[in-house]
Amino acid sequence: MSEVLRLGLAGLGTVGASLIELVDRHSGEFSLRFGRSVSVAGVSARDRGKNRGSDISALRWFSDPVALAVDPDIDVFVELIGGADGVGAEAVRAALSAGKHVVTANKALLAASGQELAELAERNGVSLNFEAAAAAAIPIVKTLRESLAGDTVRQIYGILNGTCNYILTRMKQESLDFGSCLADAQRLGYAEADPSFDIDGHDSAHKLAILSAIAFGTRIDAEAVYVEGISSITTADLVAAEELGYELKLLAIATHTDTGIEQRVHPAMVPRGSAIASIDHVTNAIAVETAFAGQLVLSGPGAGGHSTASAVLSDIGDIARGISVPTFGLPAEKLAHHQVAEIRAHEGGYYLRLTVFDRPGAFAAIASRMAEERISLESIVQRQRAEGQNDSGQHDPEAPQPVILITYETNEAAIRAALKKIHEDGHTAAEPQLIRIEALG
Repeated sequence: MSEVLRLGLAGLGTVGASLIELVDRHSGEFSLRFGRSVSVAGVSARDRGKNRGSDISALRWFSDPVALAVDPDIDVFVELIGGADGVGAEAVRAALSAGKHVVTANKALLAASGQELAELAERNGVSLNFEAAAAAAIPIVKTLRESLAGDTVRQIYGILNGTCNYILTRMKQESLDFGSCLADAQRLGYAEADPSFDIDGHDSAHKLAILSAIAFGTRIDAEAVYVEGISSITTADLVAAEELGYELKLLAIATHTDTGIEQRVHPAMVPRGSAIASIDHVTNAIAVETAFAGQLVLSGPGAGGHSTASAVLSDIGDIARGISVPTFGLPAEKLAHHQVAEIRAHEGGYYLRLTVFDRPGAFAAIASRMAEERISLESIVQRQRAEGQNDSGQHDPEAPQPVILITYETNEAAIRAALKKIHEDGHTAAEPQLIRIEALG
């Protein structure tokens, strides 16, 4: 074994450039911290001449990341290209097959192929580490996989996407609409030119699927995650949440239930005094509920070059120390097949915003439909438009009025059935807004 742990780095974007900077800056400390020094032995990226803020001219350049992944002069392949398939995925498979340790921040690849890659790593006696894939600098992977290995995890929940949290924070604090906040997030680099992966909830879903596998000892099943995004959220919903004593967040939740593992990502109202209610802007937070330790909460930057590179270095440090644990906490063949708990069985309170025609009998019919599904209403709040006017300012005695319903605990199937009947009765002018109320600690 070489005294120097030699890295092959594929992907020189923000995180890759930050990793080179951190290795250069702290190279003298690694022998003391890790027991071995660390160096970058080769790099690969699409554009060799791009200015990345660090001098890489002395590093061996590989135009093909797969060639770097199997190069005999590297010990660890660091994959920062991204993507569930393509050259990054090909290079990771090549590195593992060649007996190279792999460190990756590629959540999409792990969500799609984590089981296969874990089995490949075990067959070749190498590590597949991915702390940076779940929540950047927050050490949630090691917490679940190692620190809580002797405990039983019952639930994990949190804010796993900084872009969505930033948008919801700005909407609430500055009474801005969704589109304006999204445009600002793109201008500041918090959101991509195509932000759909973030705002539609899929980024959070991939992270949740990975963490759920570790927490509950199951195979990754990203397709089993119920997903809703935040594009339907309005300032009216945020104002209502505040008045009701809640904060509105895009929440990722995985729960071990009697019928299986329930995984869901959706906007939710959380009690103002709960552990993650005060997490604003681009910060992430994850709460873990366990049988013995109780509740643990970790928060910090969930994105950014230096934050993510710090997590990558943590994984590299484990390899340098000779620390090796199964990829998802258990040997890959021992991971259980996923038993899905359907979202329609989920129980809890609900916030419903309906746009109701202001006509005789409408409210009574809505209440009747709720009663038919055994749904009890905690409160009904009517938000008045300007009296007697429709959206065009013309007199209209039946102009639809916003009505907010808060239910006591019920199940999703009942809520969906009641809303379907209310829509078929013709008393509403638009699709209802449904937001779950989560009674979190």
